[in-house]
Amino acid sequence: MDLDNPAWYREIDKADMLAHIHGLPTQLNSAFRLGLNNPLPIIGHPRGIVLAGMGGSAIGADLLVSYLSGVLTVPVLVLREYSLPGWVKGKQVLVVASSHSGNTEETLSVYEQALQQGCTVLSISTGGALEQRARQANQTHWSFVHKGQPRAAVGFFFGFLLALLQRLFNLPDHSSSIEYAIGAMEKMMEELTVTVPVEVNPAKRLAGQLMGRFITIMAADYLAPVARRWKTQINELAKAWAEFDFISEANHNTLAGIDFPEEILSKLVVLFIRGSHNHHRNILRIDLTRKQFMQAGINTELVEFKQQNSLAEMWTSLIYGDYLSYYLAIAYGIDPTPIDSIQELKKAMQ
Repeated sequence: MDLDNPAWYREIDKADMLAHIHGLPTQLNSAFRLGLNNPLPIIGHPRGIVLAGMGGSAIGADLLVSYLSGVLTVPVLVLREYSLPGWVKGKQVLVVASSHSGNTEETLSVYEQALQQGCTVLSISTGGALEQRARQANQTHWSFVHKGQPRAAVGFFFGFLLALLQRLFNLPDHSSSIEYAIGAMEKMMEELTVTVPVEVNPAKRLAGQLMGRFITIMAADYLAPVARRWKTQINELAKAWAEFDFISEANHNTLAGIDFPEEILSKLVVLFIRGSHNHHRNILRIDLTRKQFMQAGINTELVEFKQQNSLAEMWTSLIYGDYLSYYLAIAYGIDPTPIDSIQELKKAMQ
């Protein structure tokens, strides 16, 4: 598959997933600005927050919690479940239910429980049953317009949640950081876009190396949720197997499992994502872990990001992973938009 042949993209990418990847910077900026002006639920200073969602909605929450972990003064839980934990009760707990379609059954279940438990609630969706339920219960709802797959709306969910928590906790204004991150994303997109040939396009080259491989992505600190994002994008766009792991947790278990089964490990490639703002001990751990993997005969690649701040590194690494997953889909000759197996499961669940 020639990744420099424009005809392949037109033939394979029938729903123009590439346009959605290109729209992420605009999404991020738009959602953050909207979130600064949308109505807030009446709560004051919450004693705990639950960010409920699945798929692309939850990834946005993961990124947000990782980015703000050093400044948040109350526990914030990202929940990918049908049920709330027992401590989530009362008006001083905020439950934010996010669903692209507004019809995600796990998220709707959590929303109903939050109402029953007397929590303060906020819902985010493009419409659907979640918005209808919020209107019926006279609860705060933030809506947005996005015609595409939920995974392509991660900028909306992150931007909304960042604005929400900035306002709730009177955090310093993140506008300049958002602007810098958007500029860094746009610059990276110029370096990775379809018209940039393979020999100078690292995302295209890496996609070629991933063909026919089992893929594991590892990262640490604020880039840990980016490893999950790469995994899910490879799954959904390229329809390929991938998994993720975190440093330093992997050093306490995964590192011991690099001997067997040899026939599987020979097809494994481990991608390490590293940023310049990683904890210095995790930077060392990534280097030493990669060295041990290579000594065991496992294929590895290191993808590094260097930006002015962690937010810019988070979002440039995310956009890199989106391009990588997209090019892997094209290399396999598979349309990156449809997710037939997931839709079949949803129908079977009805």
